[in-house]
Amino acid sequence: MLDIVIPVYNEGKNIRTQLKKVEDEIHSEKRVLIVYDFDEDDTLPVVNELMPSLSYKIELVKNLYGRGALNAIKTGLETASSEAVLVMMADLSDSIEIVDRMHELITSKEADLVCGSRYMKGGKQHGGPFLKGLFSRTAGTTLHLFSRIPTHDVTNSFKMYRKSMLEKITIESSGGFEIGMEITVKAYIMGYKIREIPSQWYDRSEGKSNFHMWKWLPNYLHWYFVCVFKKI
Repeated sequence: MLDIVIPVYNEGKNIRTQLKKVEDEIHSEKRVLIVYDFDEDDTLPVVNELMPSLSYKIELVKNLYGRGALNAIKTGLETASSEAVLVMMADLSDSIEIVDRMHELITSKEADLVCGSRYMKGGKQHGGPFLKGLFSRTAGTTLHLFSRIPTHDVTNSFKMYRKSMLEKITIESSGGFEIGMEITVKAYIMGYKIREIPSQWYDRSEGKSNFHMWKWLPNYLHWYFVCVFKKI
């Protein structure tokens, strides 16, 4: 079984397409955990409408730690019970056709963490703010060079984790999406097996991004230097 964690914030315009893509493109046995902040979120009516028509189970999970992407992801990772746990966004940005291969690497014990990588050979980023993309690519490629962490895309949230590994890692992040970077850096320093697969990323066409680069930049830089100096 694969648990798929999808944090949402008013993704009513995207979630229908995303959940149908999950059905069509991910063939592993799966359960989707939709993690939301507040009961009025416009994602929820669409999910409730779709539930009877989908072949896999969906659970609506209310954020346990207060609003925000980080808290939603934390809630989803803690709620997940399968040995393989994927974090993906609701905004259609991730190339989910690689999920079955990611799952194979976890279930075959070839990896404890699998990164979707935009910046390795075969990966690509389509659109998005220039500075955000430049920062992300520079952080990923230079960290791979300087620390030898086995991924070129440490900042990408599109990652699959082994649940037993997650249970050994204490989350310290307090900002935004840097939680994925923190887990990856800690997993590397602790000696867990990390693999990466080429991934395509597409800028959202509907709704508004909740990524705040300048606000969260210090948090990313913190984990960057933790990885370089290998000290946690």
